[in-house]
Amino acid sequence: MKVEEVQLKGNEVLKEVKKAIVGKDEVLKLILTTILADGHILLEDLPGLAKTLMAKSFARALGVEFRRVQFTPDLLPSDILGVSVFNQKTLEFEFRKGPVFTNVLLADEINRAPPKTQSALLEAMQERQVTVEGKTYELPEPFIVIATQNPIEQEGTYPLPEAQLDRFLVRLRVGYPSKEEEIEILRRRMERKKEEVDIQSVTTPREVVEMQKAIEDVYVSDAILEYITNIVTATREDKKEIEVGASPRGSLALLKLSRAYAALNGRDYVIPDDVKAVAVPALSHRLILKRELWYTRVSQESIMEKVLDRVPVPKFE
Repeated sequence: MKVEEVQLKGNEVLKEVKKAIVGKDEVLKLILTTILADGHILLEDLPGLAKTLMAKSFARALGVEFRRVQFTPDLLPSDILGVSVFNQKTLEFEFRKGPVFTNVLLADEINRAPPKTQSALLEAMQERQVTVEGKTYELPEPFIVIATQNPIEQEGTYPLPEAQLDRFLVRLRVGYPSKEEEIEILRRRMERKKEEVDIQSVTTPREVVEMQKAIEDVYVSDAILEYITNIVTATREDKKEIEVGASPRGSLALLKLSRAYAALNGRDYVIPDDVKAVAVPALSHRLILKRELWYTRVSQESIMEKVLDRVPVPKFE
């Protein structure tokens, strides 16, 4: 598949998803960018802002298998990965696959499960495989985890450790719709006379994998590579507000996302604007702020934006 086809298919997917989601065009584009970059997504925002609906809509439009797991304090790793069951007929143990064996896994309210259960996803997210009782099982392609968490509900939650946050390629916040968008949401609900939105599948799992592979053909110049490195290095050198900056995994995230973003814009090469468009969602959650900023309104996103403003943008002709 060529880059031009990636743009065409991507626009078809976004068109279908926008049947269910009103507004939020940039958020939707970033979600599709992350899927094409073969990365995982953390949606963090208030309840009722269509985070779950976004995940379901993308899975339907992409034509891939979708499963949802509601994370709760009593959820066990085996509830996600699967469990071995003794078959009395064959007198052998058989492995029954859990919901993680899918294309798009929605981990709803992931921070409500204890650390042991959260960590069950680490191998799956990084290695695209699951190991149970010493035996390894490959996950299907594509495999994308879309996790949600509600920041306001702190009681009974277990914050994700930095090691797991780092596994997510991006962290996105949806935000409230505008007044006009909310009116349109109500109008569409009245017109279709049902809760469910009819979304057509415009791709297949195989086509999604081909789109992901096509991203590897997007050209990145040395100047862009240096720009990416300078941004990540700047997060490590800011000792005033940042305790720990982004790791090389952050640089790789910027590289993958900027290539996918360029492809969705119909280009087979990356420009500085592609990097800037994905830098905040790709790096913010990888920053650990100074302790004195924890109880202020200063966010990782706002600090990341200041870092972007400081780093010189390379000239691109």
